[in-house]
Amino acid sequence: MINLKFLKRYVIFAFASVSFLSCSGYKNISYFKNVDTTTTVYDKGEIIPVSEYIEIRLLPDDILKVSITTLDPEANGAANITATGNLINSASPVTGLQSAGTKAPDGYLINKDGNIELPLLGQINVGGLTTAEARDKIFQKASVYYKNPTVNVRLANFRVTVLGEVSKPGTYNVDGERISVLDALGLSGDLTIYGKRENLMVIRQDGEKNKKIARLNLNDINMMRSPFYYLKQGDVLYVEPGKGKAAATDMAATRNYAIIGSALAVLITLISRINF
Repeated sequence: MINLKFLKRYVIFAFASVSFLSCSGYKNISYFKNVDTTTTVYDKGEIIPVSEYIEIRLLPDDILKVSITTLDPEANGAANITATGNLINSASPVTGLQSAGTKAPDGYLINKDGNIELPLLGQINVGGLTTAEARDKIFQKASVYYKNPTVNVRLANFRVTVLGEVSKPGTYNVDGERISVLDALGLSGDLTIYGKRENLMVIRQDGEKNKKIARLNLNDINMMRSPFYYLKQGDVLYVEPGKGKAAATDMAATRNYAIIGSALAVLITLISRINF
């Protein structure tokens, strides 16, 4: 005859195991554990030093969107070269790597020598400049052809890639030039419960042949001081899976065993009470 006491103990152990595995990882899920929790923080907030933002520098294979407008009626004839009124071409198509279902960014590709080729203005070297510096340089050359031109320059292919334990891993085009690690995680739907908050990895291009790797800890508010807090063009953010990921399958199996064990316990209890 089956030992009912043993079976009941097994069922209780199985349920306890499921509960333990479900709760043991909770302490690692929250961010910024070392932020003060006193009343002062709730009432007045706490000032957290953040890493200084450094403007990005334009590199070969970057794509620039450039627009030049002028109110000078004498410039209309020249501007009409592009059939866009007073607007010099701001959407010259280039071919580049793109994610499935997305359109390649339009603009002017910076060649290996750091140059872009603009209609009428010709070749301009912008490699190593910020977008503001590139705008000023283009303005100087445009002023030769146009009276009081307005020049706008922006990076069209500022991309960051988020991989690993996030809800929506992928490569993201960024509007503007400033994006933090937290912004990138927001774009990707945040970490899953299996992601290691204390061990994010940032992979950054360092010269033509090297990569630089840094680790960040989301449990520590001081991660905002890291020079890798603000991401750069082409950065990869990788979220490493924790032990909970590997344990998830075992936990599911344990849960199934607990359910089966419960069903068997009920069945055996009913059978034992039936008089044949």
